[in-house]
Amino acid sequence: MKENKPSIDGDQLLAILSALANPHRLRIIAALAAGGRNYVSQLARDIGISRPLLHLHLQKLEQAGLVTSRLELSHDGKALNYFEAAAFAVALTPEAIAEAVKSLTTNLEK
Repeated sequence: MKENKPSIDGDQLLAILSALANPHRLRIIAALAAGGRNYVSQLARDIGISRPLLHLHLQKLEQAGLVTSRLELSHDGKALNYFEAAAFAVALTPEAIAEAVKSLTTNLEK
């Protein structure tokens, strides 16, 4: 019996692969997967990069659907933006790529 997995479209696949093609972003996902949700300042300290750089990488990961964020108030009234790794699984096979390419809208010729 063939599994009915939701197929990923070409643009989603491209966004995911692009987001994962950076060592900082891989470290961010690994840290969130190992330690659970975390707020930006602590995550920046844990990974060893600046908060502005971390924000750029988190934005790319969030746009690709690989992390999620939630703004919460701490007990002392500070707004903290918590991030966590989203549940995702991407089957990277020639067949999956061939299927995803059919819906690719990004024009690489530009």
